[in-house]
Amino acid sequence: MQQRDWEGVFPAITTPFFDSLAVDHQRLEKHVGWLAERGSRGIVALGSLGEAATLAFEEKVSILETCKRAVGSRLPVIAGIAGLSTAECVALAQRAARAGCDGLMVLPPYVYRGDWRESRAHFDAVIGATPLSCMLYNNPIAYGTDVSAMQMRELAERGNLHAVKESSGDVRRVTAVRETLGDRLAIFSGMDDMILESIPMGARGWVAGLVNALPDESIALFEAGRDGRWEEARALYEWFLPLLRLDTVPKFVQLIKLVQTEVGQGNAAVRPPRLELAGTELDETRALIRERLACRPSIASQPRRKASRTPAPVW
Repeated sequence: MQQRDWEGVFPAITTPFFDSLAVDHQRLEKHVGWLAERGSRGIVALGSLGEAATLAFEEKVSILETCKRAVGSRLPVIAGIAGLSTAECVALAQRAARAGCDGLMVLPPYVYRGDWRESRAHFDAVIGATPLSCMLYNNPIAYGTDVSAMQMRELAERGNLHAVKESSGDVRRVTAVRETLGDRLAIFSGMDDMILESIPMGARGWVAGLVNALPDESIALFEAGRDGRWEEARALYEWFLPLLRLDTVPKFVQLIKLVQTEVGQGNAAVRPPRLELAGTELDETRALIRERLACRPSIASQPRRKASRTPAPVW
């Protein structure tokens, strides 16, 4: 995988479980294959949406193997790399490479929030653990570590850091990264309800959540923005936003899995400490999903557009 391959919609996949909460590999393989068929440009496993923090080390490796088996060489499989210690993350990165993964998404360590000297040492160790192409995941809201554009420039001294998933929630950060690094890093929007704002500022891709349930709408939205078809993009965005905002709240895993159940693409099982939605919260969320689906645009009947290798014109 090379820098030019970091472009387009990369689903951050959910992890399907049986009622026993064991990983359902048959459903996972089917789901990943379906996302590939619908036009995804890469598969990101073991991210926050994938409930990676609840998975044992060997479970993570098995999930990566299943994803790779599902897509083969059709599109890249990206392994989310996170853990409590740097040593654990380095080991997972190396196992991901042996499992055939094409790239890594490198997260800050769980729990401990280091200063920049410590954070840089962690990122450098994981990025340098393999020759695989890497994406930095910047999500200060969830992980408490905020990597500035200038700090990203330091990390980009490593030749295999090719992209950043920007999830600060501030579109000005997209602008700052573009200003500081130019085309050195491919910028991906990491928040579903910021994609249309991010594209004209320089984002080349989208690590998306609702795509797990609605890939046609997600990819059509990205492509319309990328190609400058703003009237079409805005109309689709306005329909989609109530669902896209489900990606940006603490129960985003439960919410996105509920959308999947409503479209017949999964079940609602989550691992504790998460619990499935219940009571009024469940009823209100299900009502919102069904209201949106009742006026769902007819995207599925439209032919898939061939993805461009050239980013949308930016500022």
